[in-house]
Amino acid sequence: MTETQARAAERDDVLAGRSAVVTGAGSGIGQAIAARLEAAGMDVLAVDLEGTDFRADLATRSGNEAAVAEALERFGRLDAVIANAGLQHVAPVAEFPEDRWDLLLSVMLTSPFLLAKHAWDALRASGEGRFVAIASAHALAASPFKSAYVAAKHGVLGLTKAAALDYAAAGVRINAICPGIVNTPMAQRDIAGDPKIAEFFASLHPVGRMAEPVEIAATALFLLSDAASFVTGESLVVDGGYLAQ
Repeated sequence: MTETQARAAERDDVLAGRSAVVTGAGSGIGQAIAARLEAAGMDVLAVDLEGTDFRADLATRSGNEAAVAEALERFGRLDAVIANAGLQHVAPVAEFPEDRWDLLLSVMLTSPFLLAKHAWDALRASGEGRFVAIASAHALAASPFKSAYVAAKHGVLGLTKAAALDYAAAGVRINAICPGIVNTPMAQRDIAGDPKIAEFFASLHPVGRMAEPVEIAATALFLLSDAASFVTGESLVVDGGYLAQ
């Protein structure tokens, strides 16, 4: 190993010995975050309905509690939670199915609350407790026909601020990331082979493209690392200039 490679390896091992739960880790942003944290030396419990070694329904209270309990059983400690699980439904308010509203709010707002609640004792005991919620640019601005998604993501920012104040004295840092449109399976389903939609998504960002999941994963790594030791209660926007317009 060259000296340059050794330095790079040392930098990449910044979270060695710590453990994390990552939800929505079966694909997209969650999968990228889980891989990035493992590369940084963390033990990671990847959680999703499918595509991960631990499956849980995060729309239920028992699913969230089980995810935290499983991490503690496997690793004996829990240092970080990344609440990323999400889904979308598009319809005007008057036509929005109530069961879809309930599902979106359960997965994207109630789940982060429950994860924070059940992980609290472990995060405090860690001495390095970190909680990161994956919100959205839609946590700060709305789009038509996405009432449940926008409401949930706005709520996540409120939860982030309140929880950060609750836990600051205990040394637990709680932050949110607000990505623009990310090139995930969810986005690809919207595109569905239509290059015009892909071009539209790219055009929303002044940088001229969608974000890649690895870019959001790098932001999560920063917030978990000691480089962000004085950052809590914040929403870090990673949107290619979308909200600057």
